[in-house]
Amino acid sequence: MQASHCHAYFRHVDTSHPYPSESLAIRLVPDPVLRRRARPVTSDDAETVRGLVPRMFASMYAAPGIGLAAPQVGVSLRLVTIDLMPDNRPAPMVLVNPEIVAASEATATREEGCLSLPGQYADVTRPAQVRVRYTDLDGVRHDVEADGLLAVCLQHEIDHLDGVLFVDHLSPLKRNMLLRRLAKEQRQKRDGG
Repeated sequence: MQASHCHAYFRHVDTSHPYPSESLAIRLVPDPVLRRRARPVTSDDAETVRGLVPRMFASMYAAPGIGLAAPQVGVSLRLVTIDLMPDNRPAPMVLVNPEIVAASEATATREEGCLSLPGQYADVTRPAQVRVRYTDLDGVRHDVEADGLLAVCLQHEIDHLDGVLFVDHLSPLKRNMLLRRLAKEQRQKRDGG
């Protein structure tokens, strides 16, 4: 998709209010939508995106989280919301069709969690720096160079768009332990225990 094709369609999405009223249910593992590769956003998706972005932010803030990919709310589109809340102030980012175009050979290990795997955390090793190309809601193409928490968040959310979860970066033993623990906690919650 070329930037000019979506310029007029996406520009009227209001992300200025960090807590819109209506949120969406966050999909949990093993929901199959979390394992599907999301399709690119096109100009035909304008109405969907306009309605979805504020609700994604509402869901992300309510969870609370710092990043959310559209598949996590059951929509298989390449769309991500991020807000690291620097200095405890909203700084929302919307990334349409994001892609990692460069990654450092140097790696960094950081504890990660995921709204789709509540209460599960593990150390994940990823490239320490990345350059991500995406389109914003005004149809403008951007490249962002990121390191630290932003680099981790970008990689984590783009993984979601490809049907990859943070646990897929772990050893099979560690991954299976986390997934079994999550399944047990979900059963206990469902059964009232």
